[in-house]
Amino acid sequence: MSDLAAARARYVELIAKRERISSPRLLDALATVPREDFLQGGPWRIKSEAARSYRLTPDADPVHLYGNVLVAIDARRRLDTGLPSLWAHFIDVLDVRPKQRVVQVGCGLGYFSAVLSKMVGPKGEVRAIECDERLARRAALYLARYRNVDVVHGDGCADIGSPADVIIVHAGFSHPQPLWLQSLRPRGRLLVPLTQRDREGAAIRITRKGRGFEAEAVQQIRIFPGQGRGTTALDDRVADWWERASSLAPLRFRSLAQGLPSE
Repeated sequence: MSDLAAARARYVELIAKRERISSPRLLDALATVPREDFLQGGPWRIKSEAARSYRLTPDADPVHLYGNVLVAIDARRRLDTGLPSLWAHFIDVLDVRPKQRVVQVGCGLGYFSAVLSKMVGPKGEVRAIECDERLARRAALYLARYRNVDVVHGDGCADIGSPADVIIVHAGFSHPQPLWLQSLRPRGRLLVPLTQRDREGAAIRITRKGRGFEAEAVQQIRIFPGQGRGTTALDDRVADWWERASSLAPLRFRSLAQGLPSE
């Protein structure tokens, strides 16, 4: 086994053990999607989950990417790739299955789009939406060989196309967007980080059940904010309400008014 193959095997084993991953499809996707295919050539600026600053890898060997590390996309903006263990956990709790339609809001450079592509299979579909035009162009290039992925440069709060089985949001918002709830198919699942202006909050999973929805907090998170969202003290209070309400017990509601359940 080569050094790179061994590093990939350890990477999957680490994530599976740490997050108690239950989906064989997810573990297989993590094992087969090359992380280096979704980054510019190294050396790379990387950091662990707890680190405050980046360190530069000693060289451009992809083996350095197969740890539970963040990789800088734009260090000046503190914009990184997703932490592998965190997003693997979120994907696992969303129960992504073959033939399903998955929408990503904020796909970044497309690594997790490729992971989801493997999970839904050739009869499934992934729509990867990115509001940053430069990132969207790069993601489209990196994902060109994944035929069931459609990369879209646009606002994922305004248009996500047809209804979806799963919607996963890769940026912080103060509240779920009504479009996302309306676009969930029966028993569809939404995962969205609800964060305050300090970028901290909770990832919330919302499931469509009959005529309404059920929300529950999955875990704490710190994440890059959605473009133009979560900029006021009111946004902070709304995000805080969601975190508190959904962490105590499953929160059931039918619709939203000003970002909060109205029924």
